[in-house]
Amino acid sequence: MVVRETYSPAETFELGKHLGEQAKPGWIFTLVGDLGVGKTVFTQGLACGLGIDEPVNSPTFTILQEYHTGRLPFYHFDVYRIADIEEMEEIGYDDCFFGGGVCLVEWADLIEELIPENAFHVTIEKDMEKGFDYRKITIEGMDEL
Repeated sequence: MVVRETYSPAETFELGKHLGEQAKPGWIFTLVGDLGVGKTVFTQGLACGLGIDEPVNSPTFTILQEYHTGRLPFYHFDVYRIADIEEMEEIGYDDCFFGGGVCLVEWADLIEELIPENAFHVTIEKDMEKGFDYRKITIEGMDEL
């Protein structure tokens, strides 16, 4: 498990970017955190690290956004509005999970039965006592960055 503390959105972005630079085909990240905790900033950093140069936003209403301009395909899921697992099957999640790209799944706890065991589980937490922009980012399944 890796735990990092960031004190600004820029630091959260840089952590995501570093992971994107290290990412290998088939890597899956789950991402859990309250609204406004910095999930999109982290995801934008990850995409930047993959070499994606187009705008990256949360696909809340489309469930899946695909990016193919980086060194690896990037599949960004936001399953917050998923009604049932069959919706994931309809959009072909398994092609993304078991293909040659990198996946990031926001609100992954809602579909945890579909997440492969080898996924990296990222949790972002606030602690207002440590400052408005403070974030504790925990990455389970990874021993070092």
